[in-house]
Amino acid sequence: MRKFHLLFLVIPTAFVLSTALKSGPSEQEKYAQTITASDLRTHLSILASDEYEGRETGERGQKMAAEYIANFYKTIGVPPQQDGSWFQYVNLVKISGGSSDFDCSGTNTSDVHFVASEDYYYTSRTPSISISSKKVLFAGYGIDDSKYSDFTGDSADYSGQVVMILDGEPMNNGVYTITGDKSPSMWTKQRRAKLNAAKARNIGVLLVVPVDYNKSKEGAQHSIEGYSLQLDEPSVAEDQQTTVIYISPSMANQILAAGGNTNTVEQLRASINSSVKTTSLTISSMCMISITRKEEKIKSENVLGFVEGTDLKEEVIVVTAHYDHLGIHDGVVFNGADDDGSGTVAVMEIAEAFMKAKQDGKGPRRSILFMNVTGEEKGLLGSSWYTKHPVYPLKNTMCDLNIDMIGRADDEHAKDSNFVYVIGSDKISSDLKKVIEASNKRYIKLKLDYRFDDDKDPNMFYYRSDHYNFAKNGIPVAFFFNGVHADYHKETDEVSRINFNLMERRTRLVFYAAWDLANKTKELKPNKKK
Repeated sequence: MRKFHLLFLVIPTAFVLSTALKSGPSEQEKYAQTITASDLRTHLSILASDEYEGRETGERGQKMAAEYIANFYKTIGVPPQQDGSWFQYVNLVKISGGSSDFDCSGTNTSDVHFVASEDYYYTSRTPSISISSKKVLFAGYGIDDSKYSDFTGDSADYSGQVVMILDGEPMNNGVYTITGDKSPSMWTKQRRAKLNAAKARNIGVLLVVPVDYNKSKEGAQHSIEGYSLQLDEPSVAEDQQTTVIYISPSMANQILAAGGNTNTVEQLRASINSSVKTTSLTISSMCMISITRKEEKIKSENVLGFVEGTDLKEEVIVVTAHYDHLGIHDGVVFNGADDDGSGTVAVMEIAEAFMKAKQDGKGPRRSILFMNVTGEEKGLLGSSWYTKHPVYPLKNTMCDLNIDMIGRADDEHAKDSNFVYVIGSDKISSDLKKVIEASNKRYIKLKLDYRFDDDKDPNMFYYRSDHYNFAKNGIPVAFFFNGVHADYHKETDEVSRINFNLMERRTRLVFYAAWDLANKTKELKPNKKK
């Protein structure tokens, strides 16, 4: 009896083990394994090479990259979008060069002519403008929030006016007095917030830079000398930034003096810093500003591949990454291996994995649009164009999974790079975050870092990549990101610095999430409170 029972116990165990070994990996694991560090390296070594000239939007290198990606989709059998092309053409206006005039007159002085570069500068994003303002309004630091606002007092009606504001925010003894934060990165959030406040009031801004005007100008030199792009649309007002002219403290003082004001801008800054009280005043100076830019219409391309679903094929999941970068400056190629060559080749590999599943009769229930977008570095232009001219209805778009920089680690994770930042996954639908977490827990086990979901995060990454144009349309999004490192937007962002094994795991995570989303029965339920 004893031996019989022992044999009875052993045989089923061996049988179960044998069955498990024969069954092998699940379907999704089988296709995820086609995403390899070797393949990622092969594609990235080409797209982020000097031959592709930094892939600047509208330039030769970007066109070469678009052809490479489209040919890859064609070769592996990923169908084009519904009009038969792998390209969605994006109509753009290239703004560059030109000339400017800036004159000021007041009650106490004769006309003063200011000289571009010497007294003021503007960046490549500044369009052609002509402003004639009978007065200049000084609005302190130009902050506008519920606790502190410089847009108050007798000068409350700022619409259509020229407003002089100070860069930064009030600081006393090394502490930002509005936020109570010591981090210089708060400058980023306050700059964006004050320009948004100015935009809402339809005003032109004279931004008084810190004391070292020449250093400020030097730091912005690439943007001053370069060009900008905007969508060639009948109206793109919602996408344009406020007109900003950066002026020196000396120029600010001359404008103040012309209007009969005895305080200098340095005195006004010191007074606000010490009292943390708003200071608004009217400067009786007339300003005549004219900037004439050269405008040229060009085209760029989003690259689209489409894997059609089965019973839920009308519903679409979008997987995005931008393939443009910064081009060539002073003869140096900015190859953008991490930003965003890493995301570009990740989308390509995910598309190949899904296509293999489709060819094996294991395709997704929902359709998947793989979109390598152009113009992200110029203002999220490619994704903006797509959401304004969607190939597949936005109302049928389930979500966007956006990949922008997944080949490196930031300083926060230097000792443990087994992580990825996931941004925005629960802002529109918490269900999306749950799917990603379940996929990660089951297959990859990366540390999912959500710190940049904090609304108070000064970096505001949620607003800074292509997923945001989908989010603006109420579509759930998730942004996969490795954080900013020392080579961000520098010529040293090279293939040699990519961690391809880590990049493989992150790419597989997005694949698994897309697989689960494409095949889940229920749709993503929107949050009750947006």
